[in-house]
Amino acid sequence: MRPRLLAAALVAAAVTLAMGNGPASAAAATPVGRNGQLGVCGTKLCNSAGTPVQLRGMSTHGLQWYSDCVTGGSLDVLADEWSADVLRISMYVQEGGYETDPAGFTARVNEIVEQASARGLYAIVDWHMLDPGDPNANLDRARTFFAEVAARHRDKPNVLYEIANEPSGVHWNTIKSYADQVIPVIRAQDPDGVVLVGTEDWSSLGASGDGEGVARILANPVTAGNVMYTFHFYAASHGDWYLDTLRDAAGKLPIFVTEFGTQEYTGDGPNDFTTAQRYLDLLAGSGISWVNWNYSDDLRSGAVFTEGACEAGTYGSLKEAGHWIRDRIQAR
Repeated sequence: MRPRLLAAALVAAAVTLAMGNGPASAAAATPVGRNGQLGVCGTKLCNSAGTPVQLRGMSTHGLQWYSDCVTGGSLDVLADEWSADVLRISMYVQEGGYETDPAGFTARVNEIVEQASARGLYAIVDWHMLDPGDPNANLDRARTFFAEVAARHRDKPNVLYEIANEPSGVHWNTIKSYADQVIPVIRAQDPDGVVLVGTEDWSSLGASGDGEGVARILANPVTAGNVMYTFHFYAASHGDWYLDTLRDAAGKLPIFVTEFGTQEYTGDGPNDFTTAQRYLDLLAGSGISWVNWNYSDDLRSGAVFTEGACEAGTYGSLKEAGHWIRDRIQAR
């Protein structure tokens, strides 16, 4: 039995002995305590018992800018008050991110994974490549980073690996070639962790291009196990065409919405809560997990906290989008 599976079994035994009382029952009440190691069964994300689950949570903003919004206090709020299941840790590769200090950013990601783990949250390690849009431009960096992170967290049941945030300007075959080279690096360390693969045209499943992205994946899927494909949307920019693309994909591919906003694709502008709710209704009906952008106090409307809230530690000071998304995370 692998160490993480043994650990899960020991936790379950402890809960039984505790008969619902004490620290063991508190641990079991967390998302990871309830669900354990995740896997992909058919088109669904499933828990250790093979039951489909839907995770809901938040993404950090870029760690090079808003690392101070990811603290013990803010994660306590996310886990305990918001009742989130998952934290996406967005580590930009360029734009002042990983390439400027690989060791420092790797250490920071590892630290946040540990903080999320201590609170029973799932953690998505997001290789937040944006520009250039071809993930192969950062292939060597990605292989190094994921080898180190997977080795560090291989015995944890709560870590997911998002290997390419938003590929753009490249064909699906190019993205798949990248995935085929990065996934074995992760699997060499962590045979069980779910891997999230970005899709064409800024992870829109091709909706921002010719609309044939789903068909191309179906014709040439990633062959590794425990793999899901990502979809991103911004409600004020992406209407029925995007929604229909997602609806079509939901019954054909394992999908995880690792980023969305209620605003325009810039993460700013007026909120379109009506369209956003249509998306969330579809995700709920299809059992697709989702993560909202973003858990910071950036000046844009897509950041959940008011400006200055992170420095002050006032994590109850929310923008309109913050109130809206907190309520949707809490709703069960």
